[in-house]
Amino acid sequence: MITTLPPKLKAGDTIGFFSPSSPATVFAPNRFARAKAYLENQGFCLKAGNLTGKDDNYRSGSIHARAEELNQLIRDPEVRCLISTIGGNNSNALLPYIDYEALKQDPKIIIGYSDVTALLLGIYQQTGIVTYYGPALVASFGELPPLVDQTFASFFDLLCRDSQTRYHYEMPKYWTDARIDWETQVEAKPTNANHWDFLGEGKVSGRIIGGNLNTMAGIWGTPYMPEIQQGDILLIEDSLKGIETVERSFVHLKLSGIFDKVGAIILGKHEGFDHRETYRSPLGVLLEVLDGQKVPIVNGFDSCHTHPMLVTPMGAHMTIDFDEQQVVLDQPWIGD
Repeated sequence: MITTLPPKLKAGDTIGFFSPSSPATVFAPNRFARAKAYLENQGFCLKAGNLTGKDDNYRSGSIHARAEELNQLIRDPEVRCLISTIGGNNSNALLPYIDYEALKQDPKIIIGYSDVTALLLGIYQQTGIVTYYGPALVASFGELPPLVDQTFASFFDLLCRDSQTRYHYEMPKYWTDARIDWETQVEAKPTNANHWDFLGEGKVSGRIIGGNLNTMAGIWGTPYMPEIQQGDILLIEDSLKGIETVERSFVHLKLSGIFDKVGAIILGKHEGFDHRETYRSPLGVLLEVLDGQKVPIVNGFDSCHTHPMLVTPMGAHMTIDFDEQQVVLDQPWIGD
């Protein structure tokens, strides 16, 4: 596969937003308005997908309507970045209907997280265009300061700066997965002191691939899931799952031979993890499933459902130095 880097964002560029699954612009209008105003105040123009303000119960529209919303933005030469409003459960339904040829002709930044993992990986697999596991419009940029500012700082650093060939991730000092009603929230969420675990030694370098683990189950074994290659660095994270589901998901990777291939695992924080009164953590479950298999792990990485959120380019090259406890992008991940 030939890797393509979309051009970086510049001041005044147009960001198109789309709703590939849940209708966040309908059920969270206040947060949506705040998020849109936030990015506009950063100097970007915002262009609404045609399902904005619409819903079809659990989704923003039919499968074909959602695909057409995305394709219209893909084909629009003014739109330089596509950002999802939120995730949901059904983004994978769009994959057969995306205009991949139009994207190849005019590569754009495509960013989102959670259920949008299906689109990020599918587009990367079908086009070779690096995509970005990162903030969604309503879910992320509708948050209040200071957390939203820290999320935007990562967005800007990774997608807007000139001539980038190396980037050293800095761990945010604080994080949160506190759940407050989006439509009534008026103050910053309480936070926790942050910590990343580096379980391994030496340096591991490879392609970074992955995203939301539950979503990947919906494209595994299809033409839209990139084949895990020997030495890949696998990012996995999940949200609001019970320990029994997490164990099943990790075992799926083990039985599929994924842990025999990857050079390292980056385990994102699990928002609202339900330990079912076991008082165990996702990391503890992963170590049990590995059963002594020596796979280096970075635990607690902030490219996940929590705030603030760091941007991770899917298909880019990363080096993890376990001795120095550093996570570094060491080859270009965005174009000029």
